[in-house]
Amino acid sequence: MTTIHKKYTSLTTTVLLLLLLAISACKKDLDTSPLTTYSNETFWTSEQNAMIALTGVYRGNIQMNKAAEFTATDWWSYYGLLFQEFASDNAYDRRGDNSAINRLSNGTMTNDLGVLGEYWSASYTRIARANYFLENVAKTPVSKDKLARLTAEARFLRACTYFYMSQFWQSVPLVTRSLSAYEANHVLKAPKDSIVQFVIDELNAAVADLPQYKDLASTERGRASKQAALAFLGRLYLSEKKYAQAASTYKQIIDYNDNIIDPDYAGLFNGSNETSKEIIFATQYVVDYGSNAMLQHMYPAVAGGWHLYCPLGSLVESYEFNDGTPFSFTDARYNPNDLGAGRDPRLKLNILYNGNLFKNLRYVSHPDSVSSSDQLTTTKQATRTGFCIRKYNSETFTGDLQNSGIDLPVIRYAEVLLSYLEAKLEAGDAIDQSLLDATINKVRGRAAVNMPPVKVTDAATLRPVLRRERRNELAMEGLRYWDLLRWGIAAQVLKGDFYGAPFPNAKNLRKNAAGTVDPYSRWYVTSKAFRAGTDEKWPVPLSEVNINPKLQ
Repeated sequence: MTTIHKKYTSLTTTVLLLLLLAISACKKDLDTSPLTTYSNETFWTSEQNAMIALTGVYRGNIQMNKAAEFTATDWWSYYGLLFQEFASDNAYDRRGDNSAINRLSNGTMTNDLGVLGEYWSASYTRIARANYFLENVAKTPVSKDKLARLTAEARFLRACTYFYMSQFWQSVPLVTRSLSAYEANHVLKAPKDSIVQFVIDELNAAVADLPQYKDLASTERGRASKQAALAFLGRLYLSEKKYAQAASTYKQIIDYNDNIIDPDYAGLFNGSNETSKEIIFATQYVVDYGSNAMLQHMYPAVAGGWHLYCPLGSLVESYEFNDGTPFSFTDARYNPNDLGAGRDPRLKLNILYNGNLFKNLRYVSHPDSVSSSDQLTTTKQATRTGFCIRKYNSETFTGDLQNSGIDLPVIRYAEVLLSYLEAKLEAGDAIDQSLLDATINKVRGRAAVNMPPVKVTDAATLRPVLRRERRNELAMEGLRYWDLLRWGIAAQVLKGDFYGAPFPNAKNLRKNAAGTVDPYSRWYVTSKAFRAGTDEKWPVPLSEVNINPKLQ
C-alpha cells in the first residue's frame, strides 16, 4: 500500500483525532466536544466542525507537541522550511556532511535519502486532507459565500503543496480525489507541465473567493488571503520563466496596498512583531497548545541550544559595507574582530559571530577557545562555521526552548517587491529609478536597515545586485536553495570548498581536504559537488518506487 493510499484510507479518523492537538489558524484554543465521538455521517453538520477540519488541512503534518522536530514534517514546519537552507550556500547543518538536507546538494543525493520520503509523505498528507475536505465540505449548512471561502482555502493549501512538488520532483502523481487501494498502488506520475497548470488554475480560482488581506479579522490571522495565493502564483510564474505573468501577478498585490515594509526587521522573526502587515502568510504556533522547538535547535550552546543551524561564510561575505559597496577582505574597513562593523545592519540582525552578546552571554566561537561551549570544532555540539543564526532566536524568550510560539513567515511583502522587480527585469521591461525606489529601495530603506538606494538600471548590472539583495534580505527563510535551482546556477554555486568565519593567527584552523590553509584564515567547513543534470530534480523516494515501480 503506498503512502498516498494510506493517507486517504485513514483520513476520516486522522483528521478528527489529530485535530485534538491542532491549533486553529487564528491562534485561538478550540472548544469542542470530544472529536472521537464524530463519524463522517454526522461531522459535517456545523460551520464549527468544518473549521476544525480545515484547521487540519492547514496543519498538515506539522509537529506541534512541545518536542524537537527531527524530520521535515511539512514544507512549512521550521525543520522543513528553514533547514532547506542547508542545501544552499547560506548555511550548514551541524550534524555533518551526511546530514540528509546537506546531501541534497553535495553530490550524494540518492532516492533512499530519508528527507525525500519525509517531504513526499508530508505532501500527500496535506493533499489527502484537502481532497477529503473538498469532497465533504458542501454538506455543511453555511452560506454560499462562506462555503466558497472554505473551499478556496483548501484549494489554496493543496495548490501550494503541488507547487513545492513541481519545483523539486517536477513530475509527481496528481491526486485530486480519494483513491481506492488499487488506484493508489498503480497511480502514474503526471508530467510537470500538468502539475504547473493545475497549480495555476487552482490558485487563480482561490484568489477569486479568498478575502483580501485587509479584510481578515484579527481572529483570522494565519488564514489565506488573496495576497497569499497571488504570492505563490507569482513564485510559480517566476520559476517557469513566465515573467510577464509574474510581474502582473505581483503588481496585483502591490496595487491592493494592504501590505507594508515594516520599519522593524528583527521583530518579523523573533515573535515580537507577528501582526506586522509585512507578513502575508505564516505558520502559526502557540506556546503550550501548538508550539515548536525551533529555539532548542538553533540557540547557541552558551544559551542551552543545540546549535544545529550554522550560517556559512559566503552568506556573511554577501552583506555589503554600509555605504553600499561590496564586501572585500582586502578593504581597509574589514575588521576580523568585529565582522559586522560598518556593514549592512542585517548582518548583525541575522547572524551571531565571535564576541557577540546573546541574552547577555558572550558568544565565543574562536577555535582556540577550548573552554567555550561554542568553540568552533568538529566535535562539540556547537558551531561548525564559527557563526550562529540570530534570526528567529528571540533574546527575550524564557522557558522551555522546545515550547516556542514564534511564528514562521512563509511570504513577506519584501519578497513580493523584490520578485516584482525581478519579473520586470527578466521580462525585458525598462527599469527606471522610480521602479527601483518602489521595490528594492523600499526594502533596503526600512528604518532598521537604511542601506543606500540602488541606482543602476542596466539589466546586466542590476541582476547580480538584485540577487544579492534577495539573498541578504531573505537569508535563512527557506528560499535560497530554490532560488539557485530556478536561476539555473546551482551547479555553479554549489561546487567547491565552503568556509566559515575568519580567525587570523588561530592555532586550530581547519584546512581543506587538500591540506591548504585559506588565504583569509577562514575555517574550512565542507565541500560540495552538485551534479549538473542530476541534482536539479529530486528522485521519487525508493520506498514509494518499491511499492509502485511506475513511479520510477
